Amino acid sequence: MKTFAELTLSPALMRAIADLKYETPSPIQAQALPILLGSPTDFIGLAATGTGKTAAFGIPMLERIDTSRRTLQGLVLCPTRELALQVSGQINILGKHLGVRSLPIYGGAGFGDQFRGLKDGVHVVVGTPGRLIDHLERGTLKLNHLKTFILDEADEMISMGFKEDLEALLQATPREHSSIWLFSATMSKEVRRVADTYLRNPRHVQINKKEMLSNTVEQLYYPTKESNKPEVLCKLIDAAENFYGLVFCQTKVLVVDLTRYLTDRGYKVDCLHGDKDQKSRERTMQFFRDRRVSMLICTDVASRGLDVKDITHVINYSIPRELDSYVHRIGRTARSGKSGFAMSLVTPSSRGLIPRIEKMTNSRMREGRIPTRKDIGEKKIRQVLAQFNTQKSFARAAEIMGQDWKSAILAMPKEEVVARFLAMNFPEVFEDTTKHHALTGDEPHREARREHRDHRSFHRRRH
Repeated sequence: MKTFAELTLSPALMRAIADLKYETPSPIQAQALPILLGSPTDFIGLAATGTGKTAAFGIPMLERIDTSRRTLQGLVLCPTRELALQVSGQINILGKHLGVRSLPIYGGAGFGDQFRGLKDGVHVVVGTPGRLIDHLERGTLKLNHLKTFILDEADEMISMGFKEDLEALLQATPREHSSIWLFSATMSKEVRRVADTYLRNPRHVQINKKEMLSNTVEQLYYPTKESNKPEVLCKLIDAAENFYGLVFCQTKVLVVDLTRYLTDRGYKVDCLHGDKDQKSRERTMQFFRDRRVSMLICTDVASRGLDVKDITHVINYSIPRELDSYVHRIGRTARSGKSGFAMSLVTPSSRGLIPRIEKMTNSRMREGRIPTRKDIGEKKIRQVLAQFNTQKSFARAAEIMGQDWKSAILAMPKEEVVARFLAMNFPEVFEDTTKHHALTGDEPHREARREHRDHRSFHRRRH
């Protein structure tokens, strides 16, 4: 299957796909859709986040719905509120010409609207395990007419402690007329046990790691020492164009410390870790989506179910020991055909993970050059030049310049006048460099020699 036009879909669904400008299916869509649009079957699909799974299960689920009956026919189970809202929104877009809308149900929100939505009748519910169990026990969630039960990110739900709720919902599913479709990034022992227990002769599709990675994401690694990581991270952020990204750390303590460090240096940053309550998490995510903060420092657990559009960079401050997590992390950038960068800070102790990642993903990670202060300074003054050339208020400023100003600049070359103002506006770039130049006269050379030693040491150990 090379195009969606090859599928025999209802005109309403084809219209929705055209609205979304979907043309070429992703690997999981190309393999799953012909199966799921065929005879009813249980199904296991292994593919990472960001590979198009929502359309892979959403399109065939919608095709099975009888819109003449106002009953719940499709149920999608997600690990987090954020993912439930994202999936629900996508289902609404795909189902709009069919007249099908989904109802998101999740904890941390009032029961009132959810009660009313379920009572009025809805074709599709997208929810989190705990709140769905609440509605099931209250009798407000009725599964009598369910045709399709989808487990999205099954491995994450289990690792987050939702295994009992997940199994309770599976046990309540009427199997005489329903199919179970399980989607997961990995097939752990627990996921395998759930599949073996509740799925009947499932069809299988597995997308290999290379196909999970977008071909528009550039993978880079930067050899450094642990003690230099904060400074290297700042240089990468400063050198990037319009940085809007995620920085992954191994522990909550490191997330908190790094967030404080970056905040103190003036970056617009917030964090996600397992101890944040739902209200704080929602506020952080809203700030990030509104771009009031340009980066989130995250642990893997806290970022599960996180899906934000247009992320330009994913930085592995710590390379994950579980290499599946690497694919999961970097899959959050370079979506929908856009380009993105996946950057990893590599210390001598983690050097051995690079060839393992390359082998697992069947792709090469390119060694990047850590930007110098000079690189960052040149970038910043290039950006200021555009503003300088379009400045329209200079005549008014010239009118109020006193004689002391005119005397101060009278004997200065034009370049010195501009340089002084640049140094005033970007002290973090120029002050330290100037001080080092005054003391040693060779600060750029010392920085280059230090980076060269780190790179040479890294390669000697790697080979």
